[in-house]
Amino acid sequence: MRHQRWFQALFGVTMVGTLALTACGSSSTTAAAGPKGCMKVGVLLPESDTSARWETKDHPLLVQQITADLPGVSIDYSNANGNADTQLQQAEADLTKGDCILVVAPHDSAQAAQIVQAAHKDHVPVIAYDRLIKDPTLDFYVSFDNEKVGELQGTYIANNYQKYVTPGHANMVFINGSQDDNNAVLFRQGAHKILDPLITAGTLKSVYETYTPGWTNSTAQTEMEGALTANNNDIQIAYVANDGMAGTVIQALTAQHLNGKVLVTGQDATAAGIQQILLGNQMMTVYKPIVKEATATAQLVAALSKGTDTSSIATGTTANGSANTPSVLETPVAVDLTNIASTVLADGFVTKADICQNVPAGTDNIC
Repeated sequence: MRHQRWFQALFGVTMVGTLALTACGSSSTTAAAGPKGCMKVGVLLPESDTSARWETKDHPLLVQQITADLPGVSIDYSNANGNADTQLQQAEADLTKGDCILVVAPHDSAQAAQIVQAAHKDHVPVIAYDRLIKDPTLDFYVSFDNEKVGELQGTYIANNYQKYVTPGHANMVFINGSQDDNNAVLFRQGAHKILDPLITAGTLKSVYETYTPGWTNSTAQTEMEGALTANNNDIQIAYVANDGMAGTVIQALTAQHLNGKVLVTGQDATAAGIQQILLGNQMMTVYKPIVKEATATAQLVAALSKGTDTSSIATGTTANGSANTPSVLETPVAVDLTNIASTVLADGFVTKADICQNVPAGTDNIC
């Protein structure tokens, strides 16, 4: 496999079936001579404006889990604030400081290939976190089954659209995420896999679909306003890729007195998204237990540093251009009114105080 050849060339050892690192050659003198013995890790996240998860969940969990699995590690943390060029500069700065493993949630899945290429020049492996980096030499990918996320959203619509449509009025819109995020492409692919048969049969009618650059919430609102205007408010279903955009889509619907009357999906199980579900404005979200993602990433970092086997951690692969990237893909969970208590509340992902703000007491026996 490609990653085995890379480490064999680097360390002069033979790989048999798995990535099994052994000690670096004694002649190596560079600070970033490879991951074995690495105690300086760069963690780079993409933004914080469009989803609260990055700073409230991923950042602290990654630091916590990597530190727990690799005591004494030094972590350089950066957030690109929605700019791919900034993220590349941050990665280059980490490499200059001698960081010998990079964990990167790319802002732009294609442009982040430059980060992989720069890291490999310094013999530094890259773990793509949450979002795939489109480079066949990428070392590892840790995420959720992102096509499954879209399937869960589409399945909810397929199972519940009857409550919102009437004869001659079964119009739906697709407000997808940012096309430069590979996850958004997979979410859309999964949703269409479920919904296209209904559209082809004429049961549902797709009247508007767009990607939303940068996952920008205000743009999603503008897109929904345009769809409503173009269709004289005759829309019954809004597939929306995440909770942040769903919130502004709901604002557009509220302005037309349609909130609660249109089936709206979401993703990320944010406190705001759960609030909207409790209020009846959003019907579902997708819960991704981020602690599992952070834990698997930390396990890979520790294994690379200690020179131990990674095959029991990265048990899957993901097609990535001309190669298959060793991967960890966790399982997402659909959440609606029926299972808020048994999922996100039970796991402590959100608290009642988080989700019950501005929600009437007694709502759904939760608040």
